[in-house]
Amino acid sequence: MKLYILNTGYLETDKNNVVACSTIGTYSNKKVANEWIKLPVLAFLIEAESGYILYDTGSNPEAMNGYWPENLKEIYPLYQTKGERLEEQLALCGVRLEEIKTVVVSHMHLDHAGNLSLFPHADVYVPKEDFRQAQVQVRLNPDPATHGGYIKADLDVPVKQYHLVEDDFTLVPGIDIINLPGHTPGLLGLVVHLEKEVYILPQDCVYTEEIYGPPAKASGLLYDSLSFFKSIEKVRKLQKQYHAKVIYAHDAKHFETLRTAPACYE
Repeated sequence: MKLYILNTGYLETDKNNVVACSTIGTYSNKKVANEWIKLPVLAFLIEAESGYILYDTGSNPEAMNGYWPENLKEIYPLYQTKGERLEEQLALCGVRLEEIKTVVVSHMHLDHAGNLSLFPHADVYVPKEDFRQAQVQVRLNPDPATHGGYIKADLDVPVKQYHLVEDDFTLVPGIDIINLPGHTPGLLGLVVHLEKEVYILPQDCVYTEEIYGPPAKASGLLYDSLSFFKSIEKVRKLQKQYHAKVIYAHDAKHFETLRTAPACYE
């Protein structure tokens, strides 16, 4: 089995949107100093015996050309070269879009579900509670500025079948789907058991090494803080159990240490 890390560009934002100063058991209104930072946007391709599995799809390449509303373009501007588009990153791995029959989406935010339209032929696994929340939020009010991190066009995508995930389970031998709610009502992480090492891909359950701690820190964007901290500790327990490595979702410094496509982990 092989694990490819796909570099699909980066966002920029104020650090206050990423990490808060509060830790477990601490209540504080203090914020980190304003600092404009980069957030790498990662997707993952897994080559398993049963076929290719894609975990997350990155941001839609038309994000800054009207696909995202103005408020999100200002708060989280996307920077993406042609070579960082998802289909180009897959091509680096020698994989065509039609070869991917299984897609797992960690959650439905704009930088994770932005290219679902490329996979109308795929079975798509999504967190049930987040998928429901996203569908409701984008339809309650026609104003996209009220939709939070969800983009209606990302949700109006026909696929072969949506699988709404509630419980942890083994997707295929060597790949476990784990539920990590908190950042959003539901969030799916992966535990990937390679021949020599185990990797945990928690996506926005753990934005950065600073959030992971210990002690864990709150993200700047939380749906449920209690679930968020429980999910981080779930990741920590699994890391200890498997002596695993955690790949942080949006950590620019950590990103520099990773091997990206066409290189892979085996």
